[in-house]
Amino acid sequence: MESTVSVRGEGAIAEVVLRKKTMPPAMFFDIEAAFREVSSSEGVRAVLLYSEVEQFSYGLDLREAFKEYGELFTGGGLAGPRTELLELIRSLQRTMSAVAKCPVPVIAAVHGWCIGGGVDLISACDVRTASADARFSVRETKLGIVADLGSLQRLPRIVGQGNARELALTGTDIGAQRAQAMGLISEVATDRDGALQAARAMAQEIAENPPLVVRGVKQVMNFGEDKSVDDGLEYVAAWNSAFLASEDLGEAVSAFAARRAPEFKGK
Repeated sequence: MESTVSVRGEGAIAEVVLRKKTMPPAMFFDIEAAFREVSSSEGVRAVLLYSEVEQFSYGLDLREAFKEYGELFTGGGLAGPRTELLELIRSLQRTMSAVAKCPVPVIAAVHGWCIGGGVDLISACDVRTASADARFSVRETKLGIVADLGSLQRLPRIVGQGNARELALTGTDIGAQRAQAMGLISEVATDRDGALQAARAMAQEIAENPPLVVRGVKQVMNFGEDKSVDDGLEYVAAWNSAFLASEDLGEAVSAFAARRAPEFKGK
């Protein structure tokens, strides 16, 4: 079976490309495999996530999901099938967690519709750009489902509790401008190519920074999300006391003194 996701790019920037506008069950596992691949690549300094089809993602392919797992969704309440469904949900959750736990920054470029599982996916990224025609919806509520792959946990940290609750409780659609106003999107471009170009430029700027420092920044910020300021300060103090000394730090100082561009090697 042809993969629903491809991994492209050479050098410092990897590209994870969605190849379908809906997300059949197999696609979740393809996304997880793609991010495990890029996460294990030492030379990768940033990841670009986008879709090559006409919409970013309509979310879960309900027809394919019911074809494969329908009995679990609509079956009886005995412990066996309920446990099987619980394990299925957990396995799908691991897909989004693989994105969130990628050790390098992940930038999503969104165009067209981004619904349900698509929102789960971009919520697991570090930064998001979008085209002016992008539309977003936590649509699960309208389908009789409590979103269970990360939107309800990650969106509030991005857009705040009030905005996240409005999106999740109503299942409403919002455009790119409002998504930017609430902090979901960092930059809105005129079209799909512009959104991808903006994301690629951001990835390049990140890739030009000391790679170990970039990884450290992401790890420190991830740690501090659900901790107190004091806990976060203690963690970053321990991090820098262990990892501050590096060849890249010396290169940064030398380049500054010589008024030249630094060449960071991740050492």
